[in-house]
Amino acid sequence: MSTERVIALLGRRDEPTDAVEEYCGYLGTVLAEHSFELQIRRVPWNEHGWPASLNALRLQAESWRNTWVLVQYTGLAWSARGFPQRFLRVLGVLRKAGARIVVVFHDAEPFGGARLVDRIRRSVQVRVMRDAVAFSDYSVMTVPAARLSWLRESPDNVFFIPVGANLPQPLLQQDHGALHEPPTIAVYSITGGVPGDRETEQIVRAVRYAAQKIGSLRLLVFGRHAEVREEALRAGLRDCPVEVCVEGVIEGDTLVERFAASDILLFLRGTISSRRGSAIAGIACGLPVIGFRGTETDAPISDAGVILFEDDLDCEKTASRVGEAVVKIFSDETYRRDLNSRSRRTQEEVFSWQAIARRFSKLLQRKGGSIERV
Repeated sequence: MSTERVIALLGRRDEPTDAVEEYCGYLGTVLAEHSFELQIRRVPWNEHGWPASLNALRLQAESWRNTWVLVQYTGLAWSARGFPQRFLRVLGVLRKAGARIVVVFHDAEPFGGARLVDRIRRSVQVRVMRDAVAFSDYSVMTVPAARLSWLRESPDNVFFIPVGANLPQPLLQQDHGALHEPPTIAVYSITGGVPGDRETEQIVRAVRYAAQKIGSLRLLVFGRHAEVREEALRAGLRDCPVEVCVEGVIEGDTLVERFAASDILLFLRGTISSRRGSAIAGIACGLPVIGFRGTETDAPISDAGVILFEDDLDCEKTASRVGEAVVKIFSDETYRRDLNSRSRRTQEEVFSWQAIARRFSKLLQRKGGSIERV
């Protein structure tokens, strides 16, 4: 059977790891089973400047007529400061070359913030995102379209396909039936900068609360900004029966091993949704996940083994509720096993790369019909 070429087009590379590039790699591996060959290309505007990069794109795109191009959108992939107006010029080059365009929105909402520059940035991003939807053949949202504040309606060319976990495939299902000794809480990455201060405080308060109720615990913190927060975590838990283990960015089998060594994923990096791959990684490994509910939170991620809270302005109150959830999971085996089961089931049906590739395959083969919209 012949294969059809598909291009995944990315902007600036993220450091130290590029989750969008990893996403494209995993998607491409499984799309091959559906007779699609996905090739990753970049527009390296940050290295060579926009004029040279657009000229290079025009030359490449000469051979992309009638080829599907999956253009990966985040605000910072196409602008150093989140003003991605030139993203529309990229789409214009592709349209002129006769490519078929799918924009994949990894940033489902414009950036927040209350400063004047934040409001201007948000206005620019909303305009670019709306124009990109109108300009593309199809737009893929990584959260349900009904949850998006900037999309006034759900056009016929908009579809929902969640992201998957950037973990080695095939991913063996983990049972998590019996608790580790001591019971172990995982935290996968912490937000950088000032927002990470409050997040770190919430983690410390929640773990302290749980340790005071049930005794010895282990806290595994790994991923982005983990090492930056190590001193604050150890200081905050110094007088508690909590073993603190901190690692920086880890990948592949080592990452899976850390989830396998855990009993709960504590996800306090903003609100949980179907575009948050770091939260979905916990679901993929069959863990209960404790996180915050937000405007993007909806099925199918709410169908998994997740416990959701509002992020109250009172940090101590919020942390106590999170700590209570940790205690309940560790104390109630039936409840814990139900959460494990829900995470495994939702992973298999929705968040596995096989399920995601099936949706993309249907979209790329669509000829006026419809695909499941969840």
